[in-house]
Amino acid sequence: MDIDIVFSGGGVKGFALVGAYEAIEAKGLRLKRIAGTSAGSIIAALIAAGYTSRQIVEIIDGLDLQQLLDKRKEIIPLPLMKWVILYWKMGLYKGKVLEQWMEEILAAKGVRTFADLPEGHLYIVASDVTSGRILVLPTDLPQYGINPDTFSVAKAVRMSVSIPYFFEPTKLHTSNGKFVVVDGGVLSNFPLFIFDEEKKIKKRPVLGIQLSAKQNERPKKKIRNAIELYEALFRAMKEAHDARYISRRHEKNIVFIPVHNVLATEFAITSEERDRLIEYGKTKTEQFLKKWTY
Repeated sequence: MDIDIVFSGGGVKGFALVGAYEAIEAKGLRLKRIAGTSAGSIIAALIAAGYTSRQIVEIIDGLDLQQLLDKRKEIIPLPLMKWVILYWKMGLYKGKVLEQWMEEILAAKGVRTFADLPEGHLYIVASDVTSGRILVLPTDLPQYGINPDTFSVAKAVRMSVSIPYFFEPTKLHTSNGKFVVVDGGVLSNFPLFIFDEEKKIKKRPVLGIQLSAKQNERPKKKIRNAIELYEALFRAMKEAHDARYISRRHEKNIVFIPVHNVLATEFAITSEERDRLIEYGKTKTEQFLKKWTY
């Protein structure tokens, strides 16, 4: 059976999405339209390019996440320089190595630009902070004067995973001006809205994979100081749009995979912890699919 699917963001927690995909494959479900934010954009792009869950696991087995963290060379090796670079470059890591890695992986399946994919097959979400709007690629590119057929899928993923202050933002230079683009999760970490056509009869079921618990099951944040307030503000900013959008009508079509004790930026994660996340995502999705009525 054909379905549409949406993968949420979550940084390193996204390994659980690989396990979820494995369970979906085993169920015999075919993914017609695929959308993803941040870590979800990586798995979405790989699936759209034609990778199976087993092939994705093989790619992961040969990957050292820390090799994707490309720091800028510091002319003056002083602790202060790190903050000077962060101030001017707006990110500790360049993100170029990650983009090149994606380019190579996708090119192995003959995918370089969105023209190499079936029209309407892949949607990647980023955040245009210059305009203050959710950017859905490739759909919104013509509004920036860009031909979607010539736009790199790897660059779209790079834009979507640009965690603020961790990776440098992507600067989109167009005939309409310069736009600063960051992690899609800033404005929509779970872009279920892309496939929710309320006034139309759905052509196929829409399944969501979210790396968090249900809204009413999430622990309340304790805010006792300025740092905790900043963390709470950033979390609210990421989740408020999607939380308001998701109703009980949507919840029955969402696999909730609450990942604890793993930070989104924990690139030093061990292979054992990575495998545990993959298995956890697979188990939670298998349990859901046994009861899913579509």
